[in-house]
Amino acid sequence: MNALEIRAAISLAFVYVMRMLGLFMVIPVIAVAAVKFPDYSPLWVGVAIGGYGLTQAILQIPMGMASDKVGRKPVIYFGLCVFIVGSLIAAYADSMLMLTLGRILQGMGAIAGAVMALAADVTRESQRTKIMAIIGISIGFSFYLALLLGPFVSASFGLQGIFFVTAVGASLCLPMIKWGVKTSNTYAPTGDSLPNRAALREMFKHPQLWRFNLSVLLIHLLITSFFVQVPRLLATADFELSEHWKIYTPILILSIVLMVVLMRLSDALSRKRVFMISLGLMAFAFILLVNMTNQVLSVDWTWIVIAGILFFAGFNYMEANLPAMVSSIAPAGQKGTAMGLYASFQFFGAFAGGVLTGALIQWVSTLAVYLFCLLVIVALGLIINSVKAVDKTARFALELNECDKRNMAKVFEYESALRQVEGVVEVNVSEADSAIYVKAAFKKVSLDQLYTAIGRKI
Repeated sequence: MNALEIRAAISLAFVYVMRMLGLFMVIPVIAVAAVKFPDYSPLWVGVAIGGYGLTQAILQIPMGMASDKVGRKPVIYFGLCVFIVGSLIAAYADSMLMLTLGRILQGMGAIAGAVMALAADVTRESQRTKIMAIIGISIGFSFYLALLLGPFVSASFGLQGIFFVTAVGASLCLPMIKWGVKTSNTYAPTGDSLPNRAALREMFKHPQLWRFNLSVLLIHLLITSFFVQVPRLLATADFELSEHWKIYTPILILSIVLMVVLMRLSDALSRKRVFMISLGLMAFAFILLVNMTNQVLSVDWTWIVIAGILFFAGFNYMEANLPAMVSSIAPAGQKGTAMGLYASFQFFGAFAGGVLTGALIQWVSTLAVYLFCLLVIVALGLIINSVKAVDKTARFALELNECDKRNMAKVFEYESALRQVEGVVEVNVSEADSAIYVKAAFKKVSLDQLYTAIGRKI
């Protein structure tokens, strides 16, 4: 990557880290820290934890589309400002109602699609995979960091302090976007990086994609349910909130080690089988929680750590691999649409998990939550078992020149020629983007080879 691309990658990764920290830091502490509010209830805790997911799910695609019309940076500035306002409302909240309203406003700053599209705009086609990987790593890193920082910040400055830190972090993102990302070197085409309204219906009905969308909804329902309960268990085991990081640290480190083992297993076994093993680990974690609830096992930090390691290892493997499978299956030129829809299901899963868990705790029992989660894992197993094998693919965008745009008949000749290239899976001509999108077998086709097939040079 050149200097401008490196600076853009660092700036956009920083934006993602700050936003994700703000959304996630509260999750491991709110079930314990929110008891001070006069209207506290398990249901309110669940809604507050998952509330951001509802507005993220609703606005993720519209905000991405809006950035196509009014520009990436204006949409990102607007989203960050809404996020800051939501954080401040939550910081000054004196009730669960106001806290939840703040969380919902945080979610309205749904800029993930616009940030990804901006990343694509300011990088060359050959370098886009690198910047997307940097951003992807930053998202995973921010989640782990949030689990460790949340209890520490809350213990030092209270629940209010988490939201103040969040507001400051989001404010720092504004100058990073303005001066850290230069848009004068825009590279085209980038239509594959944003949702396409016309293709949404097709994505909903896609025989494979709907399975992955439902799968990510359910695994995020599970992780939200898990985090509504674990802080309560730690409190029962006589762990002060300021000490929760001592539990989360070994859970995160050892779950990553176990996830690496699962990754290695996927080289020898099919990805579907490793998915089933991951679900088995998550199920065993909830079985341990069931036994602690029934007092078959003591509510001890050792069992909590074991359950956490098993759950996170399975969750992390699925969370890392599902997007790659969606990206591989998505039709040429429509990856942005497929990923935007996937992200909406992902966030809605967080909302559903918070609400359903809170409702079950309040009106049924804690045991009902764990049994419900085990049923969800069984449903996930049935969905995953019905998924067909997914091969790795590579994606290319061939830009049309002015001569091509005036002679679309020639462009469709290009399309025919590209389909004859060995390893090409799919070709899609987009007049709107002035591009030809190609999906091909991984590492079997090069961009130079595709341009050669149509008689052009890169």
